[in-house]
Amino acid sequence: MEYKDYYKILGVAKGASEKEIKAAYRKLARKHHPDVNPGNKEAEARFKEINEANEVLGDKEKRKRYDELGANWDAFGRGAGPGRGWPGGVRVEYEDLGGAGGFSDFFRTFFGGGLGGFGGFGGGGEEFAPATDAEGEVELTLAEVFRGTTREVAVGGSKRRVEVKIPAGVREGSRVRVAGEGGKGAGGRRGDLYLRVRIAPDPTFERKGDDLQTTVHVPLTSAVLGGEAQVRTLEGPVGIRIPAGTPVGQVFRLRGHGLPKLGARGERGDMLATLAVDLPRRLTDRQKELFEELRRSGT
Repeated sequence: MEYKDYYKILGVAKGASEKEIKAAYRKLARKHHPDVNPGNKEAEARFKEINEANEVLGDKEKRKRYDELGANWDAFGRGAGPGRGWPGGVRVEYEDLGGAGGFSDFFRTFFGGGLGGFGGFGGGGEEFAPATDAEGEVELTLAEVFRGTTREVAVGGSKRRVEVKIPAGVREGSRVRVAGEGGKGAGGRRGDLYLRVRIAPDPTFERKGDDLQTTVHVPLTSAVLGGEAQVRTLEGPVGIRIPAGTPVGQVFRLRGHGLPKLGARGERGDMLATLAVDLPRRLTDRQKELFEELRRSGT
């Protein structure tokens, strides 16, 4: 199995700081994100590789174990006899977290489940009690996605509660990771806590990536003669100008009035407002006469 040089993947030096690693990861993730490169398998593979490198180098414990063994990582698993090799012949496999960031065989083998890794095994055939990851699910409203929020969750059905900060802009199916808040293992070390995000349906807006779609209703006269309308956004109504003769279904794009883009500070999606015309339900006699005139004129 080929050794993966995570520093080379992110383009940083081995002694890079946490800040440098985070900056390199964000830059590369934005460049190779599947949303930016739809249908590009090469970009998708690169994106997974970048995520894997960040999973290791962005975690102090994983990075420490990775640096300690380096390119000689597989020597641990090849040994035989007391104190060497996999305890009791058992290998703990890494659970694939799904989504765009499935991990490589190298990662799975190196970290033995991402919970204890090589550094977590005892010698002489001692029983290995790995730390365990805790899983949970949280449902958010679009308003909470817009501004970010916090949730207090009970871990593993215990009385221990953890407050989790959920960043603005998360998407359906995203997983929020809280390092060191999972179940305990050997030596008191804890696994991680993962919360899968679900987005509750909204009666006003429909999410499309970081954009939001809504409908703006105007009277027939505004569509025909022109006028103004108010578009609802998550921050309040925004006024737009309706040109004369605007057809039903016309989409108005309000730039920067959508959801925050996760990991891209200050950047936001757009609001897409589709025009709908409200027809009058009751007409006065005079109004009926005017419509009859329009019909006779062929309009």
